[in-house]
Parts: sequence; C-alpha cells; structure tokens
Amino acid sequence: MRRLVPALLTLCCSAVLATPAAAAPAEFGVVTARGEFGSTAFTYQPSLVPVGARASVFSLSAPAYGTGVTLVVHGLVPGRDYGAHAHTKPCGPDGAAAGPHYQKRVDPVSPSVDPAYANPSNEIWLDLTTDRFGTGFSTTRVPWQFDAARRAGSVVLHETHTHTHPGHAGTAGARLACLTVPF
Repeated sequence: MRRLVPALLTLCCSAVLATPAAAAPAEFGVVTARGEFGSTAFTYQPSLVPVGARASVFSLSAPAYGTGVTLVVHGLVPGRDYGAHAHTKPCGPDGAAAGPHYQKRVDPVSPSVDPAYANPSNEIWLDLTTDRFGTGFSTTRVPWQFDAARRAGSVVLHETHTHTHPGHAGTAGARLACLTVPF
C-alpha cells in the first residue's frame, strides 16, 4: 500500500501539475476518507463485505483537471467483482440512507437507468475485482468538479459490476457496504 499511494498521487496529480501557470486552477480540492466495515463504515451484507474489512478513498479536484477518485479495499471476498459508486448522502444503518448515485447532470426520472445519465462520465464509477487476498482498487476521473451546493456524501459497494445497457444502466445489484466520504 505504501508504494501504491505515490503512484496514485502521480496518476491523479500529473494533469493538474502540467497545467500552464496562466491556466492554473483557482481551487484544488483534496478529500480522504478511511473506514473499517462494522466499526467506522457500514456493512449491510457481512458475507460479502466482512466486519473488519477496510476501505479508503482519495479524491483530487481542480478546475483544469476535473475530479479523480481512487478507492482501495482490503479484506473483502477474494477474487470477486464489486460495483462501487459515489452516492448523494452520507451512509446510514441501511443502504438506502446513502441516496441515489451522484450525477453531475441529474436524471429527472428516478431511479436513473437511462445511459444518457447513468454513465461513467456523469457519475463516479469505481468498479473493482479483488485479488486472491481480498484487496482491490479502482481509479476514475471525470471532467467536472462537484458543485459547491451539491456534493456526493459516500461511496457504496454494490453486488456486481455496473451495467450499461438501457433500462439497467447504472445498476449494480444490492448495496453491500458504505463509507461516508465528505466530497
């Protein structure tokens, strides 16, 4: 993990640092969150997200860059696919507390399953597959920043990788766990 963090910082920061001074971003945003499921983060299905498993989120945001988000997990079920998305609200005692996926351009129909809205450019998707030790990570970048008045509040782990076809776009099965992230 100690070697992974500098690599992730390089990935997230290289486009921002390469921005010419005349176009330098006016505001950077850095967010980190860490949690242990069953203690400082919620698990709703301990058979798939065990108590004691951990998650970390790192986000970097700047006007000339957009927003980059990295999710790292440890202690999950080995060799398994998980969906993960930024959601609109902080976590709570059940999966519904986190609200819907955060969308830059909000779908007027809820739940959103239209690929025009439920897609990895309009939402933050962090699907991952764990290795034989139950560790996994995912990084994404979107070309936008969160609005000052409307920000995401959590990252939710889902049952499957995210679907993209019409009528199912953005869906990824049950909500398995949640980490509050103050984006």
